[in-house]
Amino acid sequence: MAGNFGRRELIYGCAVFASSLALKACSSNNQTTTQSNAGGGEGFKIAIALPGVITDKAWNQSGYEGVNLAKQKLGGDIAYVEQVAQADQTETLTDFARKGYSIVFAHGGQFDAAVEQVASQFPNTFFVAVNGSIKGDNIAALRIDHLQGSYLCGIIAASLTKSNKLAYIAGQEFEATQQELRGFELGAKSVKPNIQITSTFTGDWNDVAKGKEATLALISTGADVIYQWLDNASAAVLQTASDKGVYAFGNTQDQLDVAPKAVLTSAVKRLDIAIAYLAELAKQKQLKGQIYTIGLERPDILFLGKFGAAVPQAVKQKALQAKQEIVDKKITFENCKDAGKDTRCVKK
Repeated sequence: MAGNFGRRELIYGCAVFASSLALKACSSNNQTTTQSNAGGGEGFKIAIALPGVITDKAWNQSGYEGVNLAKQKLGGDIAYVEQVAQADQTETLTDFARKGYSIVFAHGGQFDAAVEQVASQFPNTFFVAVNGSIKGDNIAALRIDHLQGSYLCGIIAASLTKSNKLAYIAGQEFEATQQELRGFELGAKSVKPNIQITSTFTGDWNDVAKGKEATLALISTGADVIYQWLDNASAAVLQTASDKGVYAFGNTQDQLDVAPKAVLTSAVKRLDIAIAYLAELAKQKQLKGQIYTIGLERPDILFLGKFGAAVPQAVKQKALQAKQEIVDKKITFENCKDAGKDTRCVKK
């Protein structure tokens, strides 16, 4: 049975864990795909709005896998919309709320304004801003402590660079990407205080051409290690780095296999587990209007992926030792001002 869902068609019956080809066949731009679980979940319904495609092997795929994991654990129905443009965010979230979804995940900090606009109109729906920096009566934010993961990558990058020039590429500049950039800088400077880090924001998480162009531009300035946080465009950055003989880091998922000669390791963020965790809190009526930040203390959610062959054992051990010191709170990151800006600084 299919019903009208605003401008979007409601499609039932997609397999929960299908192959990439099946997933593509079951969804398309501007469609809401719903997966039902007859007799389960007692009316508990979970939805997610995604800025990119669920087959990107990065941010969006992790979000999609998260609502599927929640469905597997909790029952109920799930729905998702892929490739939600900035102009369509409010409409997409409103559609979910009108259909009575219990919890709606807005998968990216770029959704914050839309979440705040919609949430007050639908007090019976709980909205979760993934990567967000907002909270309210029925708004929670789910944050991975990106700074902790990128700090470890910064140590590795500074240990392997020959040019003493590093680079950071992301799709948009907001609090989460700034925190990740800051962690990369702090980790690198703990090894080489005078190292240079250049950052660029492409304005599009998924545009492959922009990702490649930004990578080539940074390499032309002498950067020989690149930390990227992109979605569908991430593979283009990693492959371009490999073609040009420089190093790079994977992000969100373990991306060593994308470009094994270039990838040193990945900042793996198991957003699927984190999303399922918050969905479970929501079902138990225990989810609160606060910011939930998850760091290296949860090694099932935030950790370094497989190491590339280019990483010497001594460098690997240095990064893993720093990880343990962060978990043990021998290294902490506290709010501070640097160059007149509010940020976080290392305290040992």
